[in-house]
Amino acid sequence: MLNTTVAGWTQAFLDGFGAALTQNDIAKARDMFLDDCYWRDLVTFTWNVKTVEGKDQVEDMLKHQLATTKPSNWQLAEGEIPTEDDGVTTAWIQFETEMARGHGLMRLKDGKIWTLLTTMVELKGHEEPAGFMRPLGARHGAGKNRETWKEEREREAAELGYKTQPYCVIIGGGQGGIALGARLRQLGVPTIIVERNDRPGDSWRKRYKSLCLHDPVWYDHLPYMKFPENWPVFAPKDKIGDWLEMYTKVMELNYWCRTTAKSASFDEKTGEWTVVVDRDGEEVVLRPKQLVMATGMSGKKRMPAFPGMDRFKGAQQHSSEHEGPDRWTGKKVVVIGSNNSAHDICAALWEHDADVTMVQRSSTHIVRSDTLMEIGLGALYSEEAVRNGVTTEKADLIFASLPYRILHEFQIPAYAQMKERDAAFYEGLKKAGFWLDWGDDKSGLFMKYLRRGSGYYIDVGASQLIIDGEIKLKRGQVVSLDETGVTLDDGSHLGADLIVYATGYNSMNGWVADLMGQETADTLGKCWGLGSDTTKDPGPWEGEQRNMWKPTQVPNLWMHGGNLHQSRHYSQFLSLQIKARMEGIPTPVYGLQEVHHLS
Repeated sequence: MLNTTVAGWTQAFLDGFGAALTQNDIAKARDMFLDDCYWRDLVTFTWNVKTVEGKDQVEDMLKHQLATTKPSNWQLAEGEIPTEDDGVTTAWIQFETEMARGHGLMRLKDGKIWTLLTTMVELKGHEEPAGFMRPLGARHGAGKNRETWKEEREREAAELGYKTQPYCVIIGGGQGGIALGARLRQLGVPTIIVERNDRPGDSWRKRYKSLCLHDPVWYDHLPYMKFPENWPVFAPKDKIGDWLEMYTKVMELNYWCRTTAKSASFDEKTGEWTVVVDRDGEEVVLRPKQLVMATGMSGKKRMPAFPGMDRFKGAQQHSSEHEGPDRWTGKKVVVIGSNNSAHDICAALWEHDADVTMVQRSSTHIVRSDTLMEIGLGALYSEEAVRNGVTTEKADLIFASLPYRILHEFQIPAYAQMKERDAAFYEGLKKAGFWLDWGDDKSGLFMKYLRRGSGYYIDVGASQLIIDGEIKLKRGQVVSLDETGVTLDDGSHLGADLIVYATGYNSMNGWVADLMGQETADTLGKCWGLGSDTTKDPGPWEGEQRNMWKPTQVPNLWMHGGNLHQSRHYSQFLSLQIKARMEGIPTPVYGLQEVHHLS
């Protein structure tokens, strides 16, 4: 009875909210929000990925967008009953705008909106061919000179990019480009994915041999096609590579392997890009309307410039180039860095009897994988969550519904619990001389990832090797290299046959500079980060990831990247933005992000 009462009251609230919006009574709608409120919109109202904070920003957004959005039919989501906990009512909702259908999550406190998530599900008249709308496939009856499915696909592949032009080109065929390509395919957007490697999945296959996912399988599904029930919790890199290759074929993507983008320029008069590519030795000019850089937020390697690097007689590699430990048995290896890749590489080298030393130049956050799975992810991404009715799609929206401004407040107690649970583990690391941190505000791994994309390690075994002294550890800064090794700022010298620079990656706009010139890269600005004014994430506050999955200051240029979860989740909203433009649907963007940092 209580749930029914809560449902009735919540629907009545939605009715009032919808009526205020329909009547253009922005003052009344504003008053239905708490003073401390957050409305995160993924495309439906703002044609942007945008969070407005506080009543004034809610009012401003509605003044700009309400007339063109024309929302209606606010309802509790079908089959969902609101819950009440600690004075907060949480409700799954659905609604419509003039152009689209939407889904969302609302939290009410004291009878008013505290947080509101609104997301675009589909464009009216341009729904994906799924469910009752799935294609028939077979062509019953008879007809002369009909193409088979195979012939139709071969003709499309032969003509697109030559006889006909794609509406969209995606540069980068890793998980991001593949996920977005699949979404666009289902929306009927002619798209070519450009990838320099020989096969889909090679961006995983070519990494160091011990690489595997540190995120669990429930967090990592691709759109439309989940991993099988017997897929391992943490997939090895080659298994991921093979899955991506299979997925590319099954989803019928126009995927150009062995193709390198050489240049790209935009003509504002025609609204068209000119993209010159080398396709397996043949120069091809593509003229798409939309260009997506899916080159990876961890793809533009950051190489240091230490004095004496040219003098060193051994081998030097960035971590992205490290092939694995096999040929370094019995050799001395120095790994510069102390985050995920550094730990993975050090552990694999130790397993193959290399003499390996990790050089830690700055503090690192470490969390044990089992603990992270249970405390950090278990409620949303786990077998238990699935059996409790929390699908991956639901989990994505729950996570997306927590505004970045206050997300750290939810993370701090979770990581405090992890710290307490694994106190003996952390004491062992401290005794080994490892320099630990928990983030600038003790909010842990997820906030570090969102703010800077670095500074952490999910422990799958290397930390114990450091505790036991099997992986040697040196703290300090690199002063120089000589013929035989590395000199640190304490005067110590580390002899080496191989130096691995696990020094991270630069902003994605570095790829833009390479392809389109520094001026365009500067117009775009830095990618990634929230403007939290914490380490490596300078202010001012942005409220969303800089330049990711949304309109940028460079017309018709989009940035798409992140882990498998983000590639899956945000590809939905990026694909809808591109589809709307292809169909000529008005897309008045609210809150186009300003540029505060160039790299």
